[in-house]
This record gives sequence, structure tokens and C-alpha cells, in this order.
Amino acid sequence: MKKYNIGDIVQCEVTGITNYGVFVKTNTDYVGLIHISEISNKFVNNIERLYILGDIIDAKILEIDEENKQLKLSIKQNDQKSKRQNRLQEKGKGFMPLKENLDIWVQEKLKDLEKMSKTP
Repeated sequence: MKKYNIGDIVQCEVTGITNYGVFVKTNTDYVGLIHISEISNKFVNNIERLYILGDIIDAKILEIDEENKQLKLSIKQNDQKSKRQNRLQEKGKGFMPLKENLDIWVQEKLKDLEKMSKTP
């Protein structure tokens, strides 16, 4: 079994999200908490906007409880970025079809409204 040290960077998976932090598990039998104050140097209003269950996070170990196999972790003290698993890939042209067709659709709708206002 891998022995962790304070300061190590560990890869972990998000298993729970609360208003005060993110619960994670490692590839070994350790679990951990990343407190909201250790997520970012900026204000974090809603953790669920940043992470979802299954996200893979590289976090720095701040404290180790060997007896309970628990880690206290930090994302903000780690320079590496998190990686979201199964993130949807954007396909197509995004909003371009809306931009290209909006004027046409507005003109069509105005004509329809004009016709409707002329009928008794």
C-alpha cells in the first residue's frame, strides 16, 4: 500500500459535495476532504458549479490521519488543474446557427403577426 506524505500531490475522485467542501477518495483506501477554504484563493459561492461527482482532482496533502485513513487536502495550494471525467464535448457550431438565423426568424414572425392583425 502506498504511503503518503504531507506535501504530496494525490489524484482523487469526487465522491461527495457539500456546502463546506468536497469529499474525495484516492486510488488507495484513503478518503479526504477538501474544505471550501482550500478550493480557491477567490470566493467560492457554490462548489457544485465547480465540481461534479466523478471529477478527478489533483490535490496537495495538508494533513494525514493514518489511523482513520483520512486526508486533509488543498486544491488552491496545488498548481495543477483538475480534470473532469466524461465532460461533454461541444459539437457543431455552438451559437452560430442562432446568430445566422435570428434576423430571418424575427422578420418571419413580424410578418406572421402583421397578417394576424389584419384578419378579422
